[in-house]
Amino acid sequence: MNPYAPELYRIKKTVFESDDFTLKSFLLEPVNGNMMDFIPGQFCEISVFGKGEAPFGIASAPHEKEGLLFTVNRVGLVTGALHEMEEGHIVGIRGPLGNGYPVDEFKGKSVVIIGGGFAFTTLRSLTLYLLENRKDYGKITVIYGARRPGLLLYKEDLANWEKRGDIELHLTVDTEFPEWDKHVGFVPQVLEKVAPSPENAYAVVCGPPVMIKFTLPVLAKLGFEKDKVYTSLERRMKCGIGKCGRCNIGPYYVCKDGPVFSLAQLEKLPKEY
Repeated sequence: MNPYAPELYRIKKTVFESDDFTLKSFLLEPVNGNMMDFIPGQFCEISVFGKGEAPFGIASAPHEKEGLLFTVNRVGLVTGALHEMEEGHIVGIRGPLGNGYPVDEFKGKSVVIIGGGFAFTTLRSLTLYLLENRKDYGKITVIYGARRPGLLLYKEDLANWEKRGDIELHLTVDTEFPEWDKHVGFVPQVLEKVAPSPENAYAVVCGPPVMIKFTLPVLAKLGFEKDKVYTSLERRMKCGIGKCGRCNIGPYYVCKDGPVFSLAQLEKLPKEY
């Protein structure tokens, strides 16, 4: 099999996630009808033929069989071309690529999921996976923030989670907004306020680098050990199969050995990430 050859997928549905129309979700279905198996945290390369390809984390959960969900931030040539595509158009998919969140390791444990802004894509996949297999996990706490309410992703999912009694959801925005009655403040501040217990628990962090930088010390202060904290280096993704070498950090190729790493692993690497 040619690892560079994409499978054809059809755009089944699109929806704008943000009020500024920069974040758009695409539900893709395989033309050949064979849906891929994957683990939350893995990613795919999406090709816009004639324009190029780019890596995106899978936002759907493995049990959602209606298609693969990806959320695209319009920032460049490929993402701009994707935003112009409509339902019925064809794209290429290579994947699933990389590793995923260690969901088997999480079994029997509580899980704290911490996300910021556009980086909540694979965290949606992880949260839905944990809820689908709810009896296998302890307490589930989700802390998710954005600059303003209109930039929060997956609002229907968030509303559904708020209604459930088996998940604790904390939403926050950077500053006060009219009719916003939830947390106000940066994600690390809300994490310290919520103060989830590190006992028999794992934490997963994904967000802008500055958010992660200030979140990790809070987790350490709360007592989370480095091997119990995981994050994703999705921004380092390049070719997806570790051939181009542009994702290399120390002994690892992020495309193959990541993008999910524990903090204990990252502490041993050059600070390039």
